[in-house]
Amino acid sequence: MQNSIKTHGRMKFAVLAKDSGSLARVCRFETDHGTVETPIFMPVGTHGVVKTLTPAELDDCQVQIILGNTYHLYLRPGLEIIEKGGGLHRFSSWNKPMLTDSGGFQVFSLAHLGKMTEDDITFRSHIDGSQHTLSPEISMEIQNSLGSDIMMAFDECTPYPCDYEYAAKSLERTHRWELRSKEHFDKLKPHYGHQQFLFGIVQGSIYSDLRAKSVEVLTNLEFDGYAIGGLAVGEPKAKMFELLSTISPLLPENKPHYLMGVGKPEDIIQGIEQGIDMFDCVLPTRNARNGTLYTWNGRIVLKQAQYRMDFAPPDESCNCYTCRNFSKAYLRHLYMNGEMTGLRLNTLHNIHFFLEVISKAREAIKAGGFSQWEKEFFKYYPVEDDHWEINTVHREERRRKHLNENDQSRQGGN
Repeated sequence: MQNSIKTHGRMKFAVLAKDSGSLARVCRFETDHGTVETPIFMPVGTHGVVKTLTPAELDDCQVQIILGNTYHLYLRPGLEIIEKGGGLHRFSSWNKPMLTDSGGFQVFSLAHLGKMTEDDITFRSHIDGSQHTLSPEISMEIQNSLGSDIMMAFDECTPYPCDYEYAAKSLERTHRWELRSKEHFDKLKPHYGHQQFLFGIVQGSIYSDLRAKSVEVLTNLEFDGYAIGGLAVGEPKAKMFELLSTISPLLPENKPHYLMGVGKPEDIIQGIEQGIDMFDCVLPTRNARNGTLYTWNGRIVLKQAQYRMDFAPPDESCNCYTCRNFSKAYLRHLYMNGEMTGLRLNTLHNIHFFLEVISKAREAIKAGGFSQWEKEFFKYYPVEDDHWEINTVHREERRRKHLNENDQSRQGGN
């Protein structure tokens, strides 16, 4: 169903088409660095770069917007360098829209290295152990200095599992912090001449009443867009989509909807069905560096011996540079020998695939056939089992290993 184009609020936002059988929709919003058409996937550029790829290659993959990480960029290279470099867009030579997170998620993952009060969070750098403070106001100022087109309000991301009492107290604090974020954001002037926007973040752990309360409170603050945070942090996937089905219909229809940290191709498709417009995740880039490719027929794990003599491209239907020129056998050879070119080719394919999937979803919504397209997608794409318990353990192991390595590095430097 096609809708008339209207703009709403500070951000020029329009709903272009809706699916008659679900909440799926095609929208468009404008920034001074360009227009974004949704649904869209945002590759993660943690340190101001999507690992192994150049801006030109991202452009070739039809990437419309990328994500930068406030915590990491604040610590390294630091605001002084980025400001002197003309802001993150100019510093990184990315001339399209950019979103930055608030830094809160990373700080809370390092909670044992810091202290939280009502006013702020004091934490120690995972790099050198130096002490820093982050608050709603400081987060706004950092993101303002980075110059992102879309900034995120400062919130607390509760872990999983999380009891109701703590989730409720955390949510009240998050609402106070997001109000402070909004008030300070409204006082700031753009550093580099382009307009910046601010999204609020809905929290509430796995409790639907807390989530509904969060939507109500944040809607009254009139953010430029609304993100759903605190999901895909270890809870069963069925629970995540159950919550999404109750949260998404409550979000303002005239603002972008963003599901943070999601996800796998099948999760993105189901998120689109629930009315989500924006997604981000490290999976396509991280898994590419670990030798895993995503295709229309599922995943390819290159280290498996079955690909040693497989001279077909990773995906016969894919038109990316990797699939046009190289075989699975060659990519396996590069991966098994630790060749940097292999990591680049894998990443190039995965980013291209994620953007192609979401582009096809957009086309299907516009044509009024999203439900049928979704059925066809899942007919050929095998959904991975939800090993949420094992994944939670592995996530904690990776975190502890990372912290131990940094502790040893700091001790070695003293």
